[in-house]
Amino acid sequence: MSDLFNPSEEHLALRKMVADFTAKEVEPQAEHHDRTGTLNRELFGRLGELGLLGITIPVEHGGGGMDAAAAVIVHHELSKSDPGFCLAYLAHSMLFVNNFFHVSNDEQRERYLAKVVSGEWVGGMGMTEPGHGTDVLGMTTTAVRSEKGWVLNGTKTYITNGPDAQVFLVYAKTHGRISTFLVDRTCPGFTTSKPIKKMGMRASTMSELIFEDCQVPAANMVGEEGGGLVHMMRNLEIERLTLAAMSVGIADRCLDIMVRYGRDRVAFKQPINRFGQIQRYIAEGYAMTEAARCLVYNVARSVGPEHHNRLGSDAAKLFAAPVGKTVADYAMQVLGGAGYCDEYKVERFYRDAKLLEIGGGTLESHQKNITKDLTRKLD
Repeated sequence: MSDLFNPSEEHLALRKMVADFTAKEVEPQAEHHDRTGTLNRELFGRLGELGLLGITIPVEHGGGGMDAAAAVIVHHELSKSDPGFCLAYLAHSMLFVNNFFHVSNDEQRERYLAKVVSGEWVGGMGMTEPGHGTDVLGMTTTAVRSEKGWVLNGTKTYITNGPDAQVFLVYAKTHGRISTFLVDRTCPGFTTSKPIKKMGMRASTMSELIFEDCQVPAANMVGEEGGGLVHMMRNLEIERLTLAAMSVGIADRCLDIMVRYGRDRVAFKQPINRFGQIQRYIAEGYAMTEAARCLVYNVARSVGPEHHNRLGSDAAKLFAAPVGKTVADYAMQVLGGAGYCDEYKVERFYRDAKLLEIGGGTLESHQKNITKDLTRKLD
């Protein structure tokens, strides 16, 4: 019988490699970059050296040639130490690299792929706008033809990697339909705002993308005009799956912290894990973490470039996203004042976890999609 969590020897080796890298290199720097609200660019480059930035890209194109389960493993393991850094990785490897590869042409790949897979360049994706989030069809950023290509006008907001990225996949309306464009920092009329301060996930940066008569070459339209909505929706499945995996990583770490604390902390002359209230937090935290883990990895088996499972990926994120926050909350309650302070890191994981209920689709959007898809099955 195959291992659900490590489907092959290659997956198992990947997990061991990422877990070791996380313990030795990610863990020691996490607190500093959370406090400063900065992306560790040097460490991000190490992800390129390890072959993780193009993990879902075919080997012949410089990638890792692996699948959604591999992407889940990387996000799961990184998030045990630094969910903020992992979010920067997700925005680059899933929202840009994975999406870009599957919708771009050979000439575009020649210009950009090696730079983003190696980590020389950081990538990002521009979809959300100040007035339009879940309602993506209402976006107001426009692209109009010019003699040299396209002119973009509008603003994107809450863009992960905005201050650090050199290139973005940007969605804009052309004749009322959504199209996809490659916009890099050499494009005249393109700027980013100052970093947006956040509650959590601070080790990844965020800003607005601002297009003021931004000049984009004709060769930077990705795919056919009006094809952006399909590009966007196809990539949402692996995005939501990897966000769900991040929540499992947070839950794993917080569970470990409270189990150890429950064993070591003494009150009334006995370890506090002898008390029923503490046992409830530990036991329920474990049960929901295991349930989320099984759902996420099971759905990962049915997601890929040629295999779509929106129902599964929405269900995985809907269920798993609150688990990280809930288990972090349980851990904070078990630790009491120690959990509320930063010594045990629980407060950072609690702050980081909330984003997963919002980013990549709100919980409410998943509820809507699941209901719609289940109803469609009746027809």
